[in-house]
Amino acid sequence: MSLPQAAEQALAAFSTAAGWEARARLLMQWGERLEPLTAAQCSEQNLVSGCESQVWLLAEQHQQHWQFRATSEARLLRGLLAVLLARVNGLSGAELTKVDLLDWFAQLGLARQLSPSRSNGLQAVLRRMQALTQ
Repeated sequence: MSLPQAAEQALAAFSTAAGWEARARLLMQWGERLEPLTAAQCSEQNLVSGCESQVWLLAEQHQQHWQFRATSEARLLRGLLAVLLARVNGLSGAELTKVDLLDWFAQLGLARQLSPSRSNGLQAVLRRMQALTQ
């Protein structure tokens, strides 16, 4: 499966980051690029369960392809959400079921920095995305 253009850009950016500190700064920058959600969008209905930090997720379908928007109060998590969105935005529901979250973060050089709870939270976000596309 080919990667969306934004995912290719993320891979290119993170592959040039030398070391964890550079990748962490890059993550923060990616998180700042997330389109903010309104207070109404940060509702209980859009809250993803299974995350330590609060994460809100919205989904819209355009033809057969999905676009997601997400945010969190946690800065590092916003960055992780941004690179997750880069990987999944524009995919069909069927393509979304094939996304390997851990492999994606390993490709970005971020897998070792994902604590088990953060990894579980991101898996919960991906499961919610998949559920919304059913």
